[in-house]
Amino acid sequence: MAKVKTAFFCSSCGTQFSKWMGQCTSCKQWNTIVEEVIQKEEKVAWQTKSSSGIKKAAKPLLIQEIDNTREIRLNTLDHELNRVLGGGIVPGSMILLGGEPGIGKSTLLLQLSLKLPYKVLYVSGEESQKQIKMRAERINPNNNSCYILTETNTQNIFKQVEEIEPDVLIIDSIQTLYTDYIEASAGSISQIKETTAELIKFAKETSTPVILIGHITKDGNIAGPKILEHMVDTVLQFEGDRNHVYRILRALKNRFGSTAELGIYEMLGSGLREVSNPSEILLSHREEELSGTAIASTLEGMRPLMIEIQALVSTAVYGTPQRSATGYNLKRLNMILAVLEKRAGFRLGMKDVFLNVTGGINVDDPAIDLAVVASILSSNEDDAIPKDYCFAGEVGLSGEIRPVNRVDQRIQEAEKLGFAKIFISKYNKITYNSKKIELVLVSKIEDLVSALF
Repeated sequence: MAKVKTAFFCSSCGTQFSKWMGQCTSCKQWNTIVEEVIQKEEKVAWQTKSSSGIKKAAKPLLIQEIDNTREIRLNTLDHELNRVLGGGIVPGSMILLGGEPGIGKSTLLLQLSLKLPYKVLYVSGEESQKQIKMRAERINPNNNSCYILTETNTQNIFKQVEEIEPDVLIIDSIQTLYTDYIEASAGSISQIKETTAELIKFAKETSTPVILIGHITKDGNIAGPKILEHMVDTVLQFEGDRNHVYRILRALKNRFGSTAELGIYEMLGSGLREVSNPSEILLSHREEELSGTAIASTLEGMRPLMIEIQALVSTAVYGTPQRSATGYNLKRLNMILAVLEKRAGFRLGMKDVFLNVTGGINVDDPAIDLAVVASILSSNEDDAIPKDYCFAGEVGLSGEIRPVNRVDQRIQEAEKLGFAKIFISKYNKITYNSKKIELVLVSKIEDLVSALF
C-alpha cells in the first residue's frame, strides 16, 4: 500500500505549504491553512492516444506555421449569452458560471442544453435525473439531443463521454466532483484543482467546450482557490436579487471577447426570458410627472441603456446631513454636491440627499452625471422634469459639462424610445443627424438650470 501523503493548502488562495502556518504568506489571510490528503498516482484521467497506444506529444511550431483559420463558434440560440461570450461558444473553451444560491445558474444551463442544436451531456452532482426531468418539462420538453447524467466521479464521467461523444459538456457543479487519484473530499482545494485540470485537458485535446457551475462563498467570490478562475477561459457572473425577477449576466474574464457586455434575463415559471430591450425594465411606466426623477443615457459594452435616476433632497433633521446612494458611487455623489454648492450656488450643505438607480443595477458610466444633477435639482426645487427629456454628460469639478464617448449611439437609442429632448455637452462631436429628437447643447450647470427650470 502506498504511503499516505498530506499537504497544507490555503483555503483562500490555494497556495501549498509543507507544514501548518498561522498566516498564509501569499494572501496574508489568518487561519486559512488546512491539511489535505494528496495520494497521487502516475496515470491521468483523460489522455488522447494514437493508434499505437503512445500519447501524442506536442511539437513546437513557428508562429507563421500555426493554422490561423478562424474556428466557427457554436451558436447558443440565446442572443444575451452570445453577446456576453463575444459571439458564441468557442470550441475547446472552458467557461465557469458563478452566482448566488437560487439565482438560476442551473436553470440557465439546463435551458441552454435543451435549446442547443448539438449533442449535449448535462452532468449533475446535485440533482437526480427525475428532478432535472421535472424542470426540463417546464422549459422545453421536446428535445432529443440532451443527455442527463448524475455522477460525481470524473473517471466515470469520462467513460460516458467516450461512449456518447457530446459536442458540449456541462458540469453542475465543479465543487461536487472528485477524482480517484487524490484522496481528499469533494469540494476541497486539491480536488477542485485536479478535477478542473482534467476537464481542461479533455476540452483542449478534443475541442469540446466545457461549461462549469461554481458555488460562491459568503463574500461573493467563487468557492475554491483563486487559481480556478485563472485556469478557465471565461468567468461569468449571474447576478440579481431573489426578490426581483430580473437577472444580469456579466463576464468577469473572457479570453475570446469583451468583458464590458452584459445580458439581461427575466425569471419566469417557464424558465429565463431574454430581455432584448433593457430600457423596458429600467424605466418606470408612470403617467404623472414627479419631481426628483431624470432619465440618463448610458452604455454597457456596446449596448445603450436608458436608466432612471431618482433623487430625494430634504432638510436634515439631525445636525449632520445624510448622503446615501444605491447603484451609484457615493464619493462621486459627494463631489457633484460640492460642485453644485461651489459653482452653481445651490445650498445643499445642510440637506439630506438620497440617490437611487432604479432596476437594481450598478452604473459606473460618468455620462450619467448630468442626469444625477438634474434629478437632485428637480427634487430640491420640487419641480418635475418632463418624462420625455433625457441626459448624457459628465460633470467636471469646475461645473463644466464634459463630452462623453459614442454620443451618436446614445442619441439613436433615445430617439428610438420616443424621447423629445436629450441634453448633451456642446463640446461633443455629433455626426448623427436626427429630426425626431431635439439636441439641447449645454456647456455649464447654469445652462442646464436655465433650460430646465
